[in-house]
Parts: sequence; structure tokens; C-alpha cells
Amino acid sequence: MSPEIVFLDRETLPATVRRPEAPHRWVEYAQSGVEEARERLRTATVAISNKVPLTAELIYGAPELKCIAVAATGYNIVDLAACRDRGIVVSNIRDYATAGVPEHALMLMLALKRQLLSYRRDLAGGAWQRAPGFCHFGAPLHDLAGGTLTIVGSGALGQALGKLARALGMHVIFAEKKEATSLRPGYVPFDQAITQADVISLHCPLNERTRNMIAARELGLMKPDAVLINTARGGLIDEAALLDALKAGRIGGAGLDVLIEEPPRNDNPLLDVDLPNLIITPHIAWAGAETMQRLADQLIDNVDAFLRGEPRNVVS
Repeated sequence: MSPEIVFLDRETLPATVRRPEAPHRWVEYAQSGVEEARERLRTATVAISNKVPLTAELIYGAPELKCIAVAATGYNIVDLAACRDRGIVVSNIRDYATAGVPEHALMLMLALKRQLLSYRRDLAGGAWQRAPGFCHFGAPLHDLAGGTLTIVGSGALGQALGKLARALGMHVIFAEKKEATSLRPGYVPFDQAITQADVISLHCPLNERTRNMIAARELGLMKPDAVLINTARGGLIDEAALLDALKAGRIGGAGLDVLIEEPPRNDNPLLDVDLPNLIITPHIAWAGAETMQRLADQLIDNVDAFLRGEPRNVVS
């Protein structure tokens, strides 16, 4: 009998998804709630999920399930302990966004350092039209060239951003892990890296060690004109502390592509303020057409490899 492959939230990947090479039965749903997923995976051999949580209860209720292909790099939606107990292979997507995410982070830091929103607001209010000279001087502008970029997370995305930043003349440093008791070659102690930064960009996973790694204490260590960029996971930053720091002018600005709750249905205070030094985009750093197609191709490569008996990108 051909394996059944069920894509639980196909709508979350607006790219061409080719079918696996091996004989199979393909079933896809635009979106799935947890209860719907339980029924939809009842006879599935392979489950594909981007954001649908695959809980222990759901995993134990899918007796034919042999593989979970996560359509993302992060796999915290999957109960890995249950998968190990059941002998289920879990694979993820790796190093697919090394162009899109660093470009998005660079866009945010440029917009903040060059005060794009502030000058757009001034122009809309007629400030240039009323200027006595040929230009209007508003919020202070800062060059990226010559500044220090602190990158938290030295994987493929962090390294790719470092390459772009060096091309613009920035000094790039990588922060050591926050709780580290020793210093790896080429890294700077976490607090020192935060203190030195003109720009901080986060590119690390979210786990219990990194949750709220940037909170009131860390924001207090930043230079008053430094900006904070997060294209990784929302939970890395204490959002309430960030909003306080922005309102008080304790940091220069923040550019976020991620929030703790996504989508933010419960009136996130960061979305209720109109600040020229805060830019929020709706988790789209990864969503360039070329980047998404690389993800979709790698996703099916992972499924093909499992069906051949040669699992790849295995996390459990």
C-alpha cells in the first residue's frame, strides 16, 4: 500500500510544492486545527506541518505515522519525546533563507539608522516644505559604515548577515552564549557584545535558555542610539521591557519581524503605538519568492529521502 502523505497547512507555503518521486497518496489541507489534525493524520505515514502543533496526544493517535517533515527550521511545534518513543523520524529545513533573512535584517537596520519613518513623517507633515534651507534636519542620522554589529547566533543566517555588514564597512562581532562560563575563540562575552553594539541582530533559536534573553537588564546595557533587530523568534525579547525602553528613549530603535504571539490577536501593545523608531513586519523575512521556493524544494527532498530509506535533516 502506498504511503499517505498529509500536508496539514499547505496555505502557509505559497510556493510550488512538487510531489515526491516514490508512489504515494497525497492529501493536503489549507489549514488544520489540532482536532482536525488528529482525524486527518489517523492513516498518515508522513505528516507535513509548518505551524500545526504535533502534540504527544496527536502523535500517539496516529498509528501509521513514521515521519514528520517540518516545513520550517524551527521544530518546537513537535513533541520530540513522543516521536522518539514511537520511532518517528522528524526532519526540518536548513540554511534555505541565507539570502532573504539577512537582507530583511539589513533593511530594518538601514531604515532605523537612516531614520526612514521619522523623515517620512516629517515630509508628510510639511517640514521640508517649510525648511529655510535646501534640506530639513530632523532626527539624527547614523551611518552603518564604521559601526559595530553584534550578532547573536553564529549559524548560517548570522554568518550571512555578517558578510553583508562587512561589505558595508561595519565591524562585526559574535556574542558568546549568555550563560557561558568560558569564551570560544572569535566570540565576545555576551554583556560586552551588547554594550559595544551600534546594532544588535538576533539569529538564534528560541528555547528555555534563550527565552527573554533581551530584557530590561540587557536593554539597559545598550547604547542610547543602538538599534535592536529580531528576525528570529519573538520570545527572545521581553516585549514589555522593549516598549518601555523605546518610549523612554533608552535605545535608538527596534526592528522586529517576529512577535511572541503570531498572529498577534490579543492587542499586542507594540502594535498600538506609533513610534518612528519601531518597525514591525509580519514574519515575512523568509517570504521572498526565491527563498520560499528553496524551502519547498528542500521539504520534498526530505520526504523523498525518508521514502528511500535515507532520512536527512533529522532532528529526532
